[in-house]
Amino acid sequence: MPVFEYTALDRSGRRERGTVDADSAAEARRKLRAARVHVLEIAEAGEARAASAGGRIEWRRIRTADLASATRQWAMLLHSGMALVPALGALVEQLGDHPLGRVLGRVRDRVNEGMALARALEEHPRVFPEVYVNMVGAGEAGGELESVLSRLADMLERRARLGNKVRAAMAYPAFMSLVAAGVVVFLLTFVVPSIAKLFVEMKRTLPWPTVALIAVSDFLRDYLWAVGAAALTIWGLFRLWAATESGRLLRDRWALKVPLFGPLFLKIAVSRFARTLGTLLASGVTILDALDIVKRVTGNACLARTIEDVKQSVRHGDSIANPLRRSGVFPPIVCHLVASGERGGNVEEGLLKVADIYDNEVESSVVALTSLLEPILILVMGLVVGFIVLAILLPVFEINQAIR
Repeated sequence: MPVFEYTALDRSGRRERGTVDADSAAEARRKLRAARVHVLEIAEAGEARAASAGGRIEWRRIRTADLASATRQWAMLLHSGMALVPALGALVEQLGDHPLGRVLGRVRDRVNEGMALARALEEHPRVFPEVYVNMVGAGEAGGELESVLSRLADMLERRARLGNKVRAAMAYPAFMSLVAAGVVVFLLTFVVPSIAKLFVEMKRTLPWPTVALIAVSDFLRDYLWAVGAAALTIWGLFRLWAATESGRLLRDRWALKVPLFGPLFLKIAVSRFARTLGTLLASGVTILDALDIVKRVTGNACLARTIEDVKQSVRHGDSIANPLRRSGVFPPIVCHLVASGERGGNVEEGLLKVADIYDNEVESSVVALTSLLEPILILVMGLVVGFIVLAILLPVFEINQAIR
């Protein structure tokens, strides 16, 4: 049985702290009222300690994979015949002191007090995204909560799996770039100056690669802090510009057209659009509400504007496929599959097929892009280091020739 910590006023009006065993916060309050204790604050033991530390129980970011796993277990508990509140209690017990377990403990208490499940989830927007809350609300209203939770788990698991693959594939090129930049900066700021000093003391005419290398080395050694400050300033200004509506739209439009990465970004965005919209429609959310939600979670302002146009067209009686085709943003295969689903009266199935296709294409594109980036990075690194070595050795060769 859960333990609740409370702060209350006793019969003489003095503030006191204590604990009480109860199945829920509501029952704990009833027990304390029966004992003629005026409750000021009450929370489950782990949550009360988190609050006293000055933080919210969602202080740590909960990973998509953790939420997907918990959602899958929740659906299994409901499928086994458990009622909603006992299933939430079992899930809280399973998760233990994990932040998600504490959040679900709050949700369980609110539901036990009579609040709708979707409304209780909505109180924790940092944990349960808008898509999650709306799907649960639709499933709760239609009596299909178990199947909706299963669809949610599928969607979250696929999203987490795809994100992990993309991050894992891009980690090596990113690490290589960081190491390469570090090596070059170290050579230019520590190694080259000591060697250049010897060349200057010889008072000989140096070859142009050596002169250029010494100039770059002197600049970085004297102004590396200024370069860093300028880079941070430019990045900060870019972030401020991208936070505006016009800036965000131009940035996202450019992101879809940038060489190598643009097609990958588009595939990821199309996959997220199709899977989220298809899952929402399959869960009973109305088309206009579903489009409104997808517009906010697509992650790209250019696509969000297109989805808003689709929403307005659908509101006036048009299909989904026609405005998608007119936008020129979505690939033709997406429009054809959606149109086929609409003609068959099963548009969500067409959208989920699109999502599956683009998930596979994203994985293939990431592998191909990684295979292309690795030799490019090695080549660039080799050219830079080769230039540094050549610039250092050329004066040595000239001095050697002069001595002979």
